[in-house]
Amino acid sequence: MPSLVTETLGHNLAHVAALTPDETAVTFVDYSAGAGEATSLTWNQLEERVRVTASGIRNLCAPGERVAVVAPQSLAYMVGFLAAACSGAIAVPMFMPSLPGHAEKLAAVLKDAAPALVLTVEEQRRPLAEFCADQQIPATCRIVTESDLCGAATGSGSPLGGLDPQQVAYLQYTSGSTRVPSGVEITHANVCANARQALEAYDLARGRNCTVGWLPLYHDMGLVLAVALPILGHLPSVVMDPLAFIQQPARWLRLLSRYRGALTAAPNFAYDYCLHRLQDEDRAELSLGSVAAMVNGSEPVAARTLERFQAGFASAGMRRVLMRPSYGLAEATVFVCASPVGEEPTVTSFDREALGRGIARAVDAADGQTAVEVVACGRPTGQELAIVDPATCRRREDGVIGEIWLRGPNIGRGYWNREQDSAATFGAVVQGEDGGAPWLRTGDLGVWHDKQLYVTGRLKDLVIIDGTNHYPHDIEESAQKAHPAIRPHHLAAFAVPAAEGERLVVVAEHARDVDPSLIALEEVTRAVRSAVAARHGAAVHDFVLVPPGTVPHTTSGKVARGACRERYLTGVWSGGADA
Repeated sequence: MPSLVTETLGHNLAHVAALTPDETAVTFVDYSAGAGEATSLTWNQLEERVRVTASGIRNLCAPGERVAVVAPQSLAYMVGFLAAACSGAIAVPMFMPSLPGHAEKLAAVLKDAAPALVLTVEEQRRPLAEFCADQQIPATCRIVTESDLCGAATGSGSPLGGLDPQQVAYLQYTSGSTRVPSGVEITHANVCANARQALEAYDLARGRNCTVGWLPLYHDMGLVLAVALPILGHLPSVVMDPLAFIQQPARWLRLLSRYRGALTAAPNFAYDYCLHRLQDEDRAELSLGSVAAMVNGSEPVAARTLERFQAGFASAGMRRVLMRPSYGLAEATVFVCASPVGEEPTVTSFDREALGRGIARAVDAADGQTAVEVVACGRPTGQELAIVDPATCRRREDGVIGEIWLRGPNIGRGYWNREQDSAATFGAVVQGEDGGAPWLRTGDLGVWHDKQLYVTGRLKDLVIIDGTNHYPHDIEESAQKAHPAIRPHHLAAFAVPAAEGERLVVVAEHARDVDPSLIALEEVTRAVRSAVAARHGAAVHDFVLVPPGTVPHTTSGKVARGACRERYLTGVWSGGADA
């Protein structure tokens, strides 16, 4: 483990470029023209562009000022992010205003971070300027391109790596949907430590592995997978645009077949999406046997997805040990836990009623109505994990559900300009234990069972009816299976207040290929209520069927339950509530 003084992104990039200047560092595969055109930078070319661009930033910004990167997924985005982080400024990775449904969040982040510069590409300069004017972003926020910054640079720039590892490298804005998003302060030491933890957890090594991904670079998992981890591990990185994946998911799997030893990552829905969209002729051309690991994280991992993906792509060399259920969050940079190397994912059936009382009691999977399958997320690497009673702040014993608390060198410094929230979230203390660093309260619920972590839900999303806890993703799973008119992964279950306590509401989109005029709403509603009552013993107070594209999602693709609840309570949606 290198000494902490070397643990900055700039130092590691300069080191790798000096060792292997002519080796390929990053490759962007552009599908905008159709076939997929690959453009690469060597380590020397990447370091030079970052060094010169960082020099321009230093000449236009004071240390610690923010530089927002608002550009399409590209090599220019990667260069811009690294240059901002390595210049002494603070990078703010963000998305284009054109991302559907998220312009308001972008405006909120730009106002919150108050960047001195917004770094984009030339073809987006005018649209971005118009957006900033429309959203009343302060005029002090100057829009620039890499070319502008190179023009402002002093010669070839100063060598990279002279920063304090404890300096903030970037703000990772969370994908909150019901309030102004919070920017997690990630230091150079944090991101370097987390990249090393992931390299160890997924057993990656130079000369044997690479990374391949389509996750957005403004998302924590995409940023670490495509940028930080390859630099710290001295691995080549291959990137494509998220839209290219959505249009043709086979593109992702073809890249995994082409680039051997690849680590990749995606949310659970992406693996289902591949199963749904790829035809037999697509699968016949794939070769997934050389893949190092397929991380499944960012949202609850479904046991049926693991089984179906394995079965669906077995002929292409897919093996169960390649799928690595994992857990992480922005406040911990990203990575926390992964299933053990070389082991098949662990799926355990727990008694549903006991889970509602906060106890993880394993039962026979054959007990379909009383059992719920939960996928283990493995064990942490290089950090501590505790399961804690969120009310008393005392540790809970194995088998008892509580809030997941973390501490380690990868935990962020706090929230940008939010001292009170930072103290509450990043400064927690386990009661009855002396000394040690403070803990991070994740807000996630989980249980330690048989030496592995099982994540059961979000504390704020928990639905409590008649004293029993219900996990919304579990209810959503039952509801989407209840009737073919419901569009999978595009529904939300949440609780609303009532005089007699909380009531359950389910809002679901109808499938895109279903004519809404032919949908028998009463039939769909009865099917959903029956399925939820049978599996969960809970009554659906209101079921609302809405058009495709209506249920809001976060920028990372997860259903934004809080935003759904707000829309429902403000009367945006109306359904068939019981009298």
